[in-house]
Amino acid sequence: MAGSGASDDEVVFEMAQFIRVYKSGRVERYFGSDPVPASTDAATGVASKDRAISADVAVRLYLPPATEETDGGSRRKLPILVYFQGGGFCLHTAFNFVFHAYLTSLAARTRAIVVSVEYRLAPEHPLPAAYDDSWRALCWVASHAAGSGGEEPWLADHGDFSRLSVGGESAGANIAHHMAMRAGAEPLPGGARISSAVIVHPYFLGAGGVASEETDPAMAQSVVTMWRVVCPGTTGVDDPWVNPLAAGAPGMQGLACARVLVCLTEKDVLRDRGCAYAEGLGASGWAGEVEVLEVAGQGHCFHLVDLACADAVAQDDAIARFVNL
Repeated sequence: MAGSGASDDEVVFEMAQFIRVYKSGRVERYFGSDPVPASTDAATGVASKDRAISADVAVRLYLPPATEETDGGSRRKLPILVYFQGGGFCLHTAFNFVFHAYLTSLAARTRAIVVSVEYRLAPEHPLPAAYDDSWRALCWVASHAAGSGGEEPWLADHGDFSRLSVGGESAGANIAHHMAMRAGAEPLPGGARISSAVIVHPYFLGAGGVASEETDPAMAQSVVTMWRVVCPGTTGVDDPWVNPLAAGAPGMQGLACARVLVCLTEKDVLRDRGCAYAEGLGASGWAGEVEVLEVAGQGHCFHLVDLACADAVAQDDAIARFVNL
């Protein structure tokens, strides 16, 4: 029995200062799990509030201050960005201080309603739980389309469903891609359609080395190990969930949006996978337009560390222009 206990205490995955996963299934998280309350931000006027979608899924909505009136005297409706936070499918909460600060800032900059999705985390809830939860939240948002007078007035009264985007960073970008793919095969409620996807520093993998992974081999190996922990049934790094370009992955011509913005950074070990995604999307027969923005000299998810730095502002300005088209 002592040997069994020692085995159970074996660490199968660790990211320093963030998470430790034991063979027994015990998980210790050190950063990003404590929620902050919804509020109205004094600096920007962006209001936020939380809604439960189901027993497993919740969202935090962000609403910018009222915009200018149209010629008819009514308020202009706002684009909607359904946002999935990153964290390797196993870290963070949509309600923590990092994402609350970032999405308050992004809602102010984009003048969009942002719906931040709280999905279940692996390894306690292995994939595809995060995908299923995210789809449930996206369908809830879409149910307010077509003048349905849905239950959430911020969406029903202020949302412009002709400008409905999905987006996220890292694992959240991976989720956003799969939501747009699923919406191409399974119509959303209310006749809603996704107009665009914002894919920021995406968590995609693949067999065979790429140059960006060689810049930090330890980190590159860590994201591969993380994938096997969060998706224990995976076929590996060419699993279509994590490599949309893999043989056998659904054809990306089925992506249910007309535009995709892919944001990359020069020093991200995942940079070349994101670049390949953008190139593969353009070559797939998909009829939409792909735009790539690359920030020099920065690393993975740098914008969450310093929201106000010039590069973060430039990236968010690009996102703002994109979701407002």
